[in-house]
Amino acid sequence: MENNDSASISNAIVELENVAISLDGEPLLKDVSLRLDEGEFAYLIGKSGAGKTSLLRSLYSDINIDSGVAHVCGFNLVNMRRRHVPQLRRKIGIVFQSFRLLDDRTVDANLEFVLRATGWKKRNEIRNQIEKTLAAVGIADKSGAMPQQLSEGERQRVGIARALINSPKLILADEPTGNLDPVTSAEIMQLLADINRQTGTTMLISTHDFMMIDRFPARVIVCENGTVHDTE
Repeated sequence: MENNDSASISNAIVELENVAISLDGEPLLKDVSLRLDEGEFAYLIGKSGAGKTSLLRSLYSDINIDSGVAHVCGFNLVNMRRRHVPQLRRKIGIVFQSFRLLDDRTVDANLEFVLRATGWKKRNEIRNQIEKTLAAVGIADKSGAMPQQLSEGERQRVGIARALINSPKLILADEPTGNLDPVTSAEIMQLLADINRQTGTTMLISTHDFMMIDRFPARVIVCENGTVHDTE
């Protein structure tokens, strides 16, 4: 159901124009203009502290946008009512560097928690969605495992499954290979690239891993000097 705070001004999944972002009164980014089209795969790079994570957080309305034009997944983020934030986040999957799994629950239960929190109620539909998603990320045999029984690569696959579980329009990944060895990093990047190609899910991946960018080339967006721009 569309609400008064949502709008689709183009086919873009993300469209920012002259956006300014601050946190607790401290300016973080200014004059940010960025467009990501449906199905696009892009990297976000920049030095530590340049504002990459802040930009990602603003896209899922964890940090408010102060000014400018900002549309994500059909929602107008500027002055968006807080009651509409859950609707926005159902359209966005988020992958964290530190995995952020619930350590006291199995892989299945981690994913069930997300589905029930976003309105899924029928047990058979929940079971089918979990099985399908775990198969898509290559860990169908780990459904009953606890997170601490998994390798770091497997835990990140669970994190990707959690991001993918609601068939989002956009996946935001914040340093998804930051805690992984080079071989596992390549496997995770290949998985993200495959998901992008097979499902058409738009992806924005914040990374310092230039070896992965060379191996899986795509558009590169730079965050520096308080704003963002494409590499030339």
